[in-house]
Amino acid sequence: MRQSVSAIRVLSFAILATATLVGTTGCFKRGAKGDYALAPEVRPLEVPPDLNVPAGQAAATAATSSTLASQSARPAPSSTQAPANNAGFTVPGTKEEVFAKVGTALESVEGVKIASKAQLLGSYDVAFEGSDFLVRVVAVDAGAYVSAVDPRGLPATAAAPTKLLGELKAKLAP
Repeated sequence: MRQSVSAIRVLSFAILATATLVGTTGCFKRGAKGDYALAPEVRPLEVPPDLNVPAGQAAATAATSSTLASQSARPAPSSTQAPANNAGFTVPGTKEEVFAKVGTALESVEGVKIASKAQLLGSYDVAFEGSDFLVRVVAVDAGAYVSAVDPRGLPATAAAPTKLLGELKAKLAP
């Protein structure tokens, strides 16, 4: 009888310790904060730029539920054609050659600060006239497509990126 009472005490203590541990770690707390607690449609999606941009395109457009339906009816563009937006231009040559030329041109533009560059990704992270954005170089049929991409992965169409692309186009024009 004495052994069963002590076994029950030990078992009760173990259950109480486990419940206390689980309760204090936050596993079952109500009102937990954080992105994982949000509804799936409002959670932020962070995808590296190269994983959400099809090969050959400078930037992805934000897909909303209304545009997804219209995009599914259209055939996908060829991955080696230049995008049809006005956020970039095509330069003849290989991606590597044009990437080097863009780097030289960026260094010669007054006010441009190159924060980093990634040759494999074909991108320069630049700051120009108070704006931070990427200058991307992507291989296409006609050579290499040079464009500006904002931090969201969309074409950078603000004044500073547009001005810098104009200067780059003037310096890289054949």
